[in-house]
Amino acid sequence: MLPKFLLADNSQVLPDTIFVVHNEQPRFIVGCDVEGFSVDQQIYWIDEEPASEELIKELLEQAEEFMDIELEYEEELYKLENDEDEDEDIDNPK
Repeated sequence: MLPKFLLADNSQVLPDTIFVVHNEQPRFIVGCDVEGFSVDQQIYWIDEEPASEELIKELLEQAEEFMDIELEYEEELYKLENDEDEDEDIDNPK
């Protein structure tokens, strides 16, 4: 079973764009600026676009929340890895 949302990018073609993929009905992909979910946002519907504006708004809010949490987690993970590398350099000087 696939997760409800996935992050994707194509840094060779669109280096400042990140994509949030929604894997449940209605499936869609949101392309947005890495720095802000609403900046240059484009929605690509894989399934038929819902008629309900409220549903679309709710799905986009969920996608934005997912993206923010994932990017925050990646940032924390990167910091932890760098801290561990620095600790290893201190423990094993060359």
